[in-house]
Amino acid sequence: MTDAIETAATPPRSANPMRLETLVLLRWLAISGQLISVVFVRYGLGYQLPLGACLVLIGLSVLLNAGLLIRYGPGHRPSTRLAFLQLAYDSLQLGGLLYLTGGLGNPFAILLLAPVSVSASTLATRETIWLGCLVAAIASALALFHLPLPWEAGSAFQPPRIYLTGVWVAILCAVAFVAGYTNRVAHEARQLVDALTITELALSRQQQLSALDGLAAATAHELGTPLATIALAAKEIRRDHGEGELAEDLDLIMDQVARCRAILGKLRNLRPSGSDLFDTATLSDIVAELAKVHEAPAAMEGKGITLAQSLAQEDEPVIARNVALLYGLGNLIENAVQFARVEVTIRAVWDGRRVMIAITDDGPGFPPDLLSRLGEPYLTTRTRDRDDPRNPDGAGGLGLGVFIAKTLLERTGATLRFYNAKASGHACVEISWPRDALARSV
Repeated sequence: MTDAIETAATPPRSANPMRLETLVLLRWLAISGQLISVVFVRYGLGYQLPLGACLVLIGLSVLLNAGLLIRYGPGHRPSTRLAFLQLAYDSLQLGGLLYLTGGLGNPFAILLLAPVSVSASTLATRETIWLGCLVAAIASALALFHLPLPWEAGSAFQPPRIYLTGVWVAILCAVAFVAGYTNRVAHEARQLVDALTITELALSRQQQLSALDGLAAATAHELGTPLATIALAAKEIRRDHGEGELAEDLDLIMDQVARCRAILGKLRNLRPSGSDLFDTATLSDIVAELAKVHEAPAAMEGKGITLAQSLAQEDEPVIARNVALLYGLGNLIENAVQFARVEVTIRAVWDGRRVMIAITDDGPGFPPDLLSRLGEPYLTTRTRDRDDPRNPDGAGGLGLGVFIAKTLLERTGATLRFYNAKASGHACVEISWPRDALARSV
């Protein structure tokens, strides 16, 4: 079950989630701010600056936006390369404006961080590193080469060298911090979204299979009556006509009816909850059914599954056959069987307030360095090392099995706890629910 999901569900790797319209809109905002700033400085404050050159650089951005919209359309999702080139252009264009208006002495030099932030949140790490290096080079060049800062006529304002050095260092540090922090946060957010999407697909598939089983059982039930009628009529005719060709045909009809009824009987058994009577079961019955699914594969590997339950005085809880609960518990049992050496123990405990299921295997246990992070997406011990005792086949997984199980079980109101029962290993997963939460699901 887990392996099938991990093999089939590969998360997106290089898709760019940003539309061209977003980049163009951000550039329109930058163009507006740049145009207002240079016009206000020139005519509002009366400071001298190379207005013509500034307007040429701003006009280039206008032409770029118009060309991109005409060429691709606002709904286009640019490739990583095209998005990177646009952000690189934005950095160079802003660097050109800063060169014309005082370099790092211009308070707007801080805007050099904007393209890096956009890249870190949407593009891959490699492109963000390249863009960060470009911005660092632009800042370094501006620290050495730039036109005077616009100031009152007849006087010049030259910031102290130590101040410009501090601004240069601050921009370099900010580029590194913004690129690293934003990229890491965005990467984790994308991982979580991808993993949740795969979880939804897994749950949807299981629900579809459950619905299909129910449809098959309903069909078998509805066809049972007409088949019984056909069999009864064939028997009556067979009794009246004795032997002959007609009798042989009637025997054939009855044989085929019996075959059809046998097939329908199998269809009824596809769904354990084929009727309302079986849509709920006691906790121990649910655990026994899930364990039975994995008993045969475990026995083939020389492993066993032991069931234990509470001797509490309270009545045993009756719970609904929730797809998320069955699927999540099944995943955890399968993982325990895979990593066990000889035995897996499944223990069900309940009292008046809580219900708990503990799944323990006698394998090497959870790696201590990953124990606190279990349940995160794409976290796996299944490296391609054939000497790994937890992965004898050397198969690499996506690390979604525990995440899917944890997510689905938490949707039923469960709380999961992962730990090693012994210093030598023996991984244990405790799943507990408030008893009221399970009772409401019935």
